[in-house]
Amino acid sequence: MTRLFLALAAGFLVANTALADDIRTERVQFHKGASSATVEGQIKGRESVDYLLGAREGQSMNVSMATDNRSSYFNIIAPGKANEAIFVGSIAGNQFEGTLPASGDYKIRVYLMRNAARRDETAKYRLEMIIN
Repeated sequence: MTRLFLALAAGFLVANTALADDIRTERVQFHKGASSATVEGQIKGRESVDYLLGAREGQSMNVSMATDNRSSYFNIIAPGKANEAIFVGSIAGNQFEGTLPASGDYKIRVYLMRNAARRDETAKYRLEMIIN
C-alpha cells in the first residue's frame, strides 16, 4: 500500500512539473490613478497564464473571470509561494474577494481543468482585477 502511494505521489509531482512548463507569465500594470485592470486572453490545452499583480498586505482584492469554457478557472497564489493557492477557482468559482495576507507579487493563474486540457480545448476569457 505504501509503495502504491509513493508511486502515485511521484507521478503527481511529475505531471505537475510537466504542466508548469506551459505557464506564460505577464505583469499587470494599472494605469496611473486606477485601481483596476482588465485583460483578455486565450489558453489552449495545457497552457496556463500567470498574471503578476503587486499588492500590499491588508489591501482588498477582487478578481472575476468571464470565460466561454466551463472548464476554465483561475487560482490566486500569494507572494513567495510556488503552487500553494489562497483561492482555487475550480472549487470556489470564478469570483474572488478578500483581504490580502502579505505584500508582494500575487499570481493569478488562468488554466483549463485537466479533462479539458487533455482534449486540447480552448478557452477565451476576460479577467478583471481590482485592488483597493
